[in-house]
Order: sequence, then structure tokens, then C-alpha cells
Amino acid sequence: MNDPAVDPSPPGFRCGVIAIVGRPNVGKSTLMNALVGQKISITSRKAQTTRHRITGINTTPDAQFIFVDTPGFQTRHDAALNRSLNRAVTSTLTSVDVILFVIEAGKFVTDDQKVLDLIPPGMPTLLIANKLDCVRDKETLFPLMQQMSKLREFVEIVPLSATNPKDIEHLLETIRPYLPEGTPIYGEDDLTDRSSRFLAAEILREKVFRWTGDELPYTSTVLIDRFEEEGRLKRIFATILVERESQKAIVIGKEGSKLKQINTDARLDMEKLFDGPVYLETFVKVKSGWADNEAGLRAYGYE
Repeated sequence: MNDPAVDPSPPGFRCGVIAIVGRPNVGKSTLMNALVGQKISITSRKAQTTRHRITGINTTPDAQFIFVDTPGFQTRHDAALNRSLNRAVTSTLTSVDVILFVIEAGKFVTDDQKVLDLIPPGMPTLLIANKLDCVRDKETLFPLMQQMSKLREFVEIVPLSATNPKDIEHLLETIRPYLPEGTPIYGEDDLTDRSSRFLAAEILREKVFRWTGDELPYTSTVLIDRFEEEGRLKRIFATILVERESQKAIVIGKEGSKLKQINTDARLDMEKLFDGPVYLETFVKVKSGWADNEAGLRAYGYE
């Protein structure tokens, strides 16, 4: 029998894994960051920004919420990268305790239905109508929610805005009863199971997307060549991988101006995340066809 004095969790403590799923650009990563209380999943308006399963952890006095942010499900399967993203989604859905199915408030389209069809029957699923702040007439939500409830038996329907702290607090309270009782899996101060090296690559990739907009195809990626620690200082050497010389010119910009801005913004975010100084040196290289090559994807850390 466990000694209550050393039991790390009180009676009734709950711990479980919650998948966040939905089509691209419904705000899954923004929601994930809000639920964890720390930016660990990158965001941008460009579709297919999230490419890996990202685990975020929020430990409260009575529960440990382990969130898994998945890539948006891709309806085009012709590229190896898209197939890799979809594998990350489907494999996650069979190994969690609860699913948050995220849509845009007031909108339900064919691609939403395709994601909904992937959710295993009987899996406790909450319908999250995100971006509530963007809906002018809130009364239009009720008919849609009624329509959605006929498509599947959702255990809860939660309209919210991921940028509203009160909405996030309410969502955590709503999720908790659906988690199994048990001891925490991670330490109370853990925020993610991803390495600092991985998070640094994600931050830099986010800034590439932010500063290139629609000029650069989503198939660019980031590799961390070296990650060195000297006390609190982190020295990071990274490569931005693109598919063509013309894309390399877009990332670098006139006289290197865009790359300098990307590098500066990424370094500042890394310093916030790592709580210490960061030296970041970034290069741009061309590797044609990397996103449509299964072996190449595995080499770059894709599943």
C-alpha cells in the first residue's frame, strides 16, 4: 500500500491525454498554447504550420492535463509530407482519453466532416467552437450546434475564444471529469515532452512563415545543426531548408534584411522560452524534393 505522506497526488486526482484535432487553421495551436499557459506550439495563418504531434502539459492541484496538438488533417494526399501529417493525426486518435474536435464558431464545412469521420466511435469527444470573438451574431450559433449534435453524440459542446482566459479556465473544468483517475505522468513543472532543440526549430520555422507570408510554399523546414549550452547561454546553429533557389532569395531578402529579421524575432522568442540569452546563427540551403520523399522526411524527423 502506498504511504499517503509520499503519494504525489491527492485522492481523486485525474490524469489523462487529450487530443486536439480539426482541419487546418481552426486555431488548434493557439488553443493548445492557451491551455498549457505557455507557447510551445507554433502558430501562423499559413495552413499546415503544425507538422508534428506536440505534447503540452498543464498540472493543477487536482489534475494533470496532457494535450496533444496534431497537424490539421490534409484532404490532398499526393505529397509525402501530407501523408505524414495525416498519419500523425490518425495514430493519435486511438491512444488518448478525450478528444477536442475544434471547428470555427458558426462554420462547419466538408473538411470538418472528414476530420469528424476519423474519430473512433465511443471516444469521449468535446465539440469546441473556437474563434467565438469573430462571430457578430451569437444567436446564429445555436442552430449550428443543434445540427452538429445530430452528427455525433458529443459529451460537451463548448463555444469559446482561445484568447479569453475565462473561456480557457472553463474548458479545463469541463474536460477534467472525463479524465481517468490516476497519478501524474510528468513533473508538476513540465510543460512539454519535446526537447529544447525541437522547440528552437519550431520557433524559427514559425518566424520563416510569418515573414515570408504566401511567397514561400509550406514545404520549407528548419534543421538544428548544433545546439550548445554554456551555463545559461545557448548557442544555436540552424538551417532553413527550401526547395528552390528562388525560395532561398525570398527568405534571405534584399541584402539579407528578411533573414536578419527572422533570426532576430526567433532569438527573442527563444530567450523568453529558455529564460536566458541565445546566440542564433541561421543559414538557408536548397534541397529540392525533400517534402515528397518518405526517406527524406524520416531523416528530418517526420513520422
